[in-house]
Amino acid sequence: MTEVDSANLIYVMGPSGAGKDSLLGFACERIGTCVMFAHRYITRIVADGENHIALTHDEFAARLSYGLFAMHWDSLGLRYGIGIEVDAWLARGVTVVVNGSRKHAQIALERYPQARFVHIDAAPAVLAARLARRPAFELPDGARIVRIDNSGMLAEAGTQLLDVLGAG
Repeated sequence: MTEVDSANLIYVMGPSGAGKDSLLGFACERIGTCVMFAHRYITRIVADGENHIALTHDEFAARLSYGLFAMHWDSLGLRYGIGIEVDAWLARGVTVVVNGSRKHAQIALERYPQARFVHIDAAPAVLAARLARRPAFELPDGARIVRIDNSGMLAEAGTQLLDVLGAG
């Protein structure tokens, strides 16, 4: 792996239903091209509001075998990958935002030790049904984290995310 300044990586995570994709879309529309929002490669069709590239399981396996993912994980029968282009962007000093997995945060921290982690969440009543089926979330020791509560207006949480991205 080429040496990169991992301080420019912003790893966004949180439970399903917290509004990560909405917040990332909000920030992307307002911040312009000074920040790169990494696509995720996922073995499912593209859904509204989600920034990802759909791959078949065979396509994913081929890309994995060629070393084309900087990070990858499995969740609920799907495969997720972040392309190695993020390392090229980081090597050039570009700020990169990744929509990551809470369960993969430790591996991301090991690969990118200076990364900033942003945990998006919402009110317990909004997430209760989904969170009841998941283990408790714990950030890896040593990770720098910014917490954003997305229970209220999108613009409020979006402005907080813009502040983290240095564009607030």
